[in-house]
Amino acid sequence: MTIAANWSYPTAIKFGAGRIKELADHCKANGIARPLLITDRGLATLPITAQALDILEAAGLGRAIFAEVDPNPNDVNLDAGVAAFKAGGHDGVIAFGGGSGLDLGKAVAFMAGQTRPVWDFEDVDDWWTRASVEGIAPIIAVPTTAGTGSEVGRASVITNSKTHTKKVIFHPKFLPAVTICDPELTVGMPKVITAGTGMDAFAHCLEAYSSPFYHPMSQGIALEGMRLVKEYLPRAYADGSDLEARAHMMSAAAMGAVAFQKGLGAIHSLSHPVGAIYNTHHGMTNAVVMPPVLRFNRSAVEARIAAAAAYLGISGGFDGFFDYVLSLRAELGVPDKLSALGVGTDRIDEMAAMAIVDPTAGGNPVALTLEAAKTLFAECI
Repeated sequence: MTIAANWSYPTAIKFGAGRIKELADHCKANGIARPLLITDRGLATLPITAQALDILEAAGLGRAIFAEVDPNPNDVNLDAGVAAFKAGGHDGVIAFGGGSGLDLGKAVAFMAGQTRPVWDFEDVDDWWTRASVEGIAPIIAVPTTAGTGSEVGRASVITNSKTHTKKVIFHPKFLPAVTICDPELTVGMPKVITAGTGMDAFAHCLEAYSSPFYHPMSQGIALEGMRLVKEYLPRAYADGSDLEARAHMMSAAAMGAVAFQKGLGAIHSLSHPVGAIYNTHHGMTNAVVMPPVLRFNRSAVEARIAAAAAYLGISGGFDGFFDYVLSLRAELGVPDKLSALGVGTDRIDEMAAMAIVDPTAGGNPVALTLEAAKTLFAECI
């Protein structure tokens, strides 16, 4: 089965196997003559990255790469990236990789035009209007995992290296001008990353679907995104070379990020402090905390989850859906508790305090109080 399409919601998406070959053309179409490819250290030496750089070099666009990016990118990475961007005289960013490379690449393109500190643009009220738009560089996003959906997002998550808190930095110009979704780039993903990123996409869809806010478009996208994960994540996990499954998971990841314009919730509120303090994989952390949060929210979402279960072909309403999540986690090798990811109980109070002020907490269907957060962390760890 051949899957290929051109979409312009929420941005121009060039979807299909082999479409990385169009990278240089999209640079030129968006006025980028000296792109800086930004990715993480792990991807920097892989063949897919060399391929992208070869395409740029062959088109006369140079071969510049910045890869000093941590798994949970921080302000130190950002400052270094902006310095590299300016020193190289670059005029655009290719954000390449999983969530870390995509988030940092977008942030570098944005901050290259700013004089204020990045924390002045946190996703609070209308803080984004503080930005100077003239110097924001164009962004081309190339995801190499199927999870965060950052390739279609208007924000980046950046960790404050001093306070160890994750901050959502927002501006409409964070949205890439073009996104190339080439499932061939995800074929080499290890099983553990396939599982973690896939569960991240599922968490985005589940939380957006459960959010109490009104956004029917996102509601529908979230529901279909969950279906794609249910159908294709086990296949992608079992056989990493299954290109059809990889393609549908890329769609699910983008759909999750589009859907969570409607809101996220306590899965992410708990996951963000854990990732900031213990540097755990974000998607895997989401997967571990998902069942306790589902139970916590049951009173507010039972009917809605039952409707989702029916659409997904799961019998038994809320309980059937809950059991499905447990079985999916088991199939993907997700641990039952955060302790398996190295998380201890000694910082529960600190993490709970961080969770209740996380930007995602307000979208949880049941109010996330400090005591509730402590109880949830104790259960998850």
